[in-house]
Amino acid sequence: MIHQTPNRQVAKGWFVGPWNSAVPIPVGFANAGINEPHHHAHMFELYLVASGTSTAVVNHKPIQLQAGDLLVIEPGESHTFTQSSDDYFHFVIQTPFVPGDKMNESS
Repeated sequence: MIHQTPNRQVAKGWFVGPWNSAVPIPVGFANAGINEPHHHAHMFELYLVASGTSTAVVNHKPIQLQAGDLLVIEPGESHTFTQSSDDYFHFVIQTPFVPGDKMNESS
């Protein structure tokens, strides 16, 4: 059994993944929409919005997110978050986990 609580003092972080457990996929969180444009060659990212609102940008297209939404980013899709409400919070899952699969892009 693993039980984690997000650290609300940091903008984003990871709960669990292959680096610290037998769980084969990383599960993380973010308290804010962080503008770091990037893509993954092999991994999918699933964003589950728990509270608040945010604007995601996927392949240069803005997408408005709100509590209860799911956003699935496919391999090769450029994505970032440009703004978020003060109460914003999402969970993120990466699958299949591939170490070093994040490729940063210019804004």
